[in-house]
Amino acid sequence: MNSEAQDLSGPVKVMLVEDHQTMLWGLQTLVDAERPRMAVVGTARSCAEALAGAAQLLPDVILLDLDLAGVSTVEFLPELLANGVSRALVLTAAHDPELLDLAVRRGARGILHKEVTAEQVIKAIAKIHGGELWFDAGTMERVFGQMLGWCRALRPDPPAEKHAALTARERAIVSAAVEHSGSANHEVARRLFISEHTLRNHLSSIYRKLDVPNRLGMYVYAIRHGLVQPQPDQAARHHQRLNGH
Repeated sequence: MNSEAQDLSGPVKVMLVEDHQTMLWGLQTLVDAERPRMAVVGTARSCAEALAGAAQLLPDVILLDLDLAGVSTVEFLPELLANGVSRALVLTAAHDPELLDLAVRRGARGILHKEVTAEQVIKAIAKIHGGELWFDAGTMERVFGQMLGWCRALRPDPPAEKHAALTARERAIVSAAVEHSGSANHEVARRLFISEHTLRNHLSSIYRKLDVPNRLGMYVYAIRHGLVQPQPDQAARHHQRLNGH
């Protein structure tokens, strides 16, 4: 793993995970050309180097290939993002819908195909860092269509017991998570003046009570069933994220 020692508190800190040296060099040149807006803080050519880099460097955005010398990075995506800071942007030559959808379900905030322009790579990094999503229409339709289909399968008027089971603190957490839907868990926890560990415990309880799989499911459920009412500007931002703008 290669890293830079200077203070990069200002730029968007990017870590590159790519096993092809020429591609790695090109991406590093591309990102570093955007200084002072963004800069490469480290590179990795193997899964072990990527995990070590994510833990030590705490990059804002991890731009990674899905295939490192025959090893799928999808398998360790959750661990790669375990620092609670980094957001993953996949850059891949793969077009397998099942593989790409799995990457999304395991935490990827965006997917780029390697035929995209340099301008699109830089724009996607900036969007992901800003808390937005970057998916093509096909991926959006599959992944979020499945989620919305799951929500439509719920009864129009879910049992009142589900909502009554939530404590006042849990309701506050649902509201905060919806309001800051583009923020990582540690950012939501900070706004609630609790530890990230405590937040995760509350979220696990909420998921169980509402019978949802994750924060996205909780968001959709909360809006659909009136647990919270997002402000118009926030709803518009979420709509933009879902449409890749």
